[in-house]
Amino acid sequence: MTAPLLEMSGISKRFGPTLALDDVSLSVNGGEILALIGENGAGKSTLLKVLSGAHRADAGSMQIEGQAYRPQGPHDARELGVAMIYQELNLAPDISVEDNILLGHSGTGGGLLLRRKQRDRVRQVLDAVGLEDLDPRAIVGEQSVATQQLLEISRALASDARLILFDEPTSSLPQKDVARLFEIIERLREQGIGIVYISHFLEEIREVADTYSVLRDGNNVGSGKIDDVSDAQIVSLMVGRDVDDLYPSVPHQPGETWVEIDQLCGSPYPENVSLSLRRGEIFGIAGLVGAGRTELLRSVFGLDHINAGSVMVDSRKIAANVRNRMKAGFGLLSEDRKSEGLAQDLSIIENLTLGGLNQYTTCGVIDLKRREQNALRWMQQVEVKAHSGHQLISELSGGNQQKVAIARILHQRADILLMDEPTKGIDVGTKAEIYRVMGSLAAEGKTVVFVSSYLPELLSVCDRIGVMSRGKLREVRDASRWTEDDVMAAAIAIEENIPLNH
Repeated sequence: MTAPLLEMSGISKRFGPTLALDDVSLSVNGGEILALIGENGAGKSTLLKVLSGAHRADAGSMQIEGQAYRPQGPHDARELGVAMIYQELNLAPDISVEDNILLGHSGTGGGLLLRRKQRDRVRQVLDAVGLEDLDPRAIVGEQSVATQQLLEISRALASDARLILFDEPTSSLPQKDVARLFEIIERLREQGIGIVYISHFLEEIREVADTYSVLRDGNNVGSGKIDDVSDAQIVSLMVGRDVDDLYPSVPHQPGETWVEIDQLCGSPYPENVSLSLRRGEIFGIAGLVGAGRTELLRSVFGLDHINAGSVMVDSRKIAANVRNRMKAGFGLLSEDRKSEGLAQDLSIIENLTLGGLNQYTTCGVIDLKRREQNALRWMQQVEVKAHSGHQLISELSGGNQQKVAIARILHQRADILLMDEPTKGIDVGTKAEIYRVMGSLAAEGKTVVFVSSYLPELLSVCDRIGVMSRGKLREVRDASRWTEDDVMAAAIAIEENIPLNH
């Protein structure tokens, strides 16, 4: 009987008091795609880092095609045929495509680089991932995110990888590029390459995967063929309980208009956007990547310069700067929580309270005890899972970091929450918790503006939805009057200047 391409047995890994992996076993055959599923913090990325040589397991063993596999580091893993493609791309942006692909495994002959042989190999792997027209001398940093994703795969192929590990590869890709990536992954499978694939999108997993393995709290709690398990069963394995509703709804009733955005113009976006928002409503903004959704939120919050237009709250015009917009009740949840949303080297308490230290300050002295008590109350309200409020943000899972970011703007006493992709990179169970928080905020009379590229959640959670493209807000309807096809048709019609008939 032929041995599996990969076999991991009894893998355990501890970081201080935290047991990240506990006796995990799995196997992957050549030409098979295994979906590795689990909540944020379940141990998925840690397992792949052990496999790719970035971490050493404390216990357990690994084999590649029946031979013991003990990589001494990522470079050693690549030499042994295992390549890792991270969610955050790991390319050198200032050098050429060719040099990136061959970085770390350039062929030499008598101490001299075999440039012609290199270029033939580069051309071969670029063709294999559908980049036939890309100049190998082009600078990587000038390429799109989708192209850079394919260049990562090219690097793996150039090292003759037998097993490729994907960690959330579609998190920053528009839909058309996701389809292209899936075509390449299917081509890799046909070549007999084994693939381990992490994603939080169940429909995506069903499209690409043959088998699945679910991790929960560092344990392998279920595995099998993807066609033999339902979405509800997968989610139940992930969270350890039955999940009756992936899109929980908290009863709320939108009230009177209190925020009015009039002919807002930026550089280059937004472009003449006018919009009225009501108390106690969840307003969704859909559109293609680059449609101007983020720019609209940043302009409304006062972060980006505007050329014309106004923002009014309760019929009062608010000056276009962050200080005044925050005083008027605006709070912004950035799409980029690592760079803009949170300070990774500070604690949960510090991150949560930095924007409202005046609440605890008397004569220049901060009441640290009261600040900590208040922060812990907010952590409890949004269900942040952490050892303590003094734990560093960087040590939390993505989902818990996002909850801290939400608690931060609530701590600032924001009444108008501008939330840019709040569930991006978040597991299914945590998404449901964030939807519930949104509904609770709307029930309190707060206004939530919800930008998302994932249409099912917009349609399920929002009261109204507007579609943007090229910086313009095309159309606004009640959520019940939209379908996924309608939203995409509206976005594409705007891009292609096709008139819509209603």
